[in-house]
Amino acid sequence: MASPCRRSMNPKTLTFFLVGMSFLALHLWFLQASSSQQESTRDGPTEAVPAAPVAVQPLMFSPCVANDSVNTTDGFQQLPQRIQDFLRYRHCRHFPLLWDAPTKCAGRRGAYLLLAVKSLPANYERRELIRRTWGQERLYGGRQVRRLFLLGTSPPQDAENAEKLQALVGLEAREHGDVLQWAFVDTFLNLTLKHVHLLDWLAVRCPRARFLLSGDDDVFVHTANVLSYLETQPSDRHLFAGQLMDGSVPIRDSWSKYFVPPQLFPGTAYPVYCSGGGFLLSSHTIRALRAAALHTPLFPIDDAYMGMCLKRAGLAPSGHEGIRPYGVQLPGAQRPSFDPCLYRQLLIVHRFAPYEMLLMWKALHDPGLNCSQGHRGSS
Repeated sequence: MASPCRRSMNPKTLTFFLVGMSFLALHLWFLQASSSQQESTRDGPTEAVPAAPVAVQPLMFSPCVANDSVNTTDGFQQLPQRIQDFLRYRHCRHFPLLWDAPTKCAGRRGAYLLLAVKSLPANYERRELIRRTWGQERLYGGRQVRRLFLLGTSPPQDAENAEKLQALVGLEAREHGDVLQWAFVDTFLNLTLKHVHLLDWLAVRCPRARFLLSGDDDVFVHTANVLSYLETQPSDRHLFAGQLMDGSVPIRDSWSKYFVPPQLFPGTAYPVYCSGGGFLLSSHTIRALRAAALHTPLFPIDDAYMGMCLKRAGLAPSGHEGIRPYGVQLPGAQRPSFDPCLYRQLLIVHRFAPYEMLLMWKALHDPGLNCSQGHRGSS
């Protein structure tokens, strides 16, 4: 005998239903956006390159073992567990690829600008919006832009959904061919591993890339402006441009996300570096950083680590007013401004929600945008 139908969904079923409907709506919007998207007059057609993602099976990989000798470090037992673990595994800097994109820089033009975006496995919505907005793989005035997302494996807070998230990452990798994923846990203290692994990957897979944009998945990038700036920069010269952080001191409060004890950094101030939300590098600097990183111990603050590598290489970062890691805020305002006229001349702006990214992209590409009344986009 058939069981009677329920008249209402239980809360768990309703939640799954609403989530499914949200993904369906987002997917339909992406299809519509893809079909209706128009190229601007300065953009050429995208150069067709097969995605050819590769799922790598690290069958012969030997896990890195803890260095228990650090347990005798003065004050070690008083450190937070996350810092203890970092010190025990600090020497572990070679992790296998789970997903590779070996043909990312293939083709006649290769990659003029490679967009390397740090993301978490769970941040699917952010990656999809980047693919459809500023991270499109296309030609800008004959200059090829390509895209990669840099991932580790699901962190402890996502452990319950780790299997599903890994399946999602595999789906994205096969469909878009733009995922690099390594077999280390994707935590804040492991962000430095994304940088050093990317530098190694570039040397093997993409040695002819002219420039690299490194950023988080909550930055907004005015891609055409970035390329206009890079046109004035020779790729065979040093370039490391972003928002300068000069005189930054290590945070000694153990409750802070940015806590660094004297056992990790005894100095009073970090070398000058650029905020990790977004910065630009030339191929010359990429090679110099990789060589320096080989001799620079890993550090839990990834952007400060880049500053350490620059210092070891005898190089210095430079500031750029168009790169804003803290948003755009007018004098006296309580909140960052969302006026597109203030973003017209900027390159990279940090801390955008996914819906804000879409709205700003649409606003800046609206032919009817009028900024003649008292706006100064470069201010």
